[in-house]
Amino acid sequence: MNIETIVFIFVALASIGSAILMITRQNPVKSVLFLIVNFFSLSVFYLFLHAQFIAIIEILVYAGAIMVLFLFVIMLLNLGSESIAGNRPKGHRLLAALLGVAVFIEIIAGLELPSRGLDSGISPAAAQMGTVEGIGKALYTSYIFPFEVTSLLLLAAMVGVIVLARRKIL
Repeated sequence: MNIETIVFIFVALASIGSAILMITRQNPVKSVLFLIVNFFSLSVFYLFLHAQFIAIIEILVYAGAIMVLFLFVIMLLNLGSESIAGNRPKGHRLLAALLGVAVFIEIIAGLELPSRGLDSGISPAAAQMGTVEGIGKALYTSYIFPFEVTSLLLLAAMVGVIVLARRKIL
């Protein structure tokens, strides 16, 4: 067993553990913190797939911005002291058990697919798609016009926000 396999197993266990802890916590703040751990482990999986850019964006956008927004809303609404046990419909345990069995069957089927002779190797072109260099080449060659239109729209939105904010001050 090489070091990559050991790290993968550790990150996989951390991902599964944080996902289970995220959905079983009653405190929403703790649940969001376990979701952040899950996002970090997902970014490590992207690194295993040689998609460095996607891994960094996963950390910046999801673990950074979205989770800060979630924590802000949860703390603003003060959901930590309330119990949600009374809002559950009847038969939720049976439905949860059925969904758990369905997910387990899908996992077993997914583990059986590589053993049936399907090619699991990745093409050389696909290996370059998630890198910073590959995404930069695509953005500045094939998708230069949509990229520039998006930047102009964002610039117009920023100017509009500044104009509206200054108008309220005056």
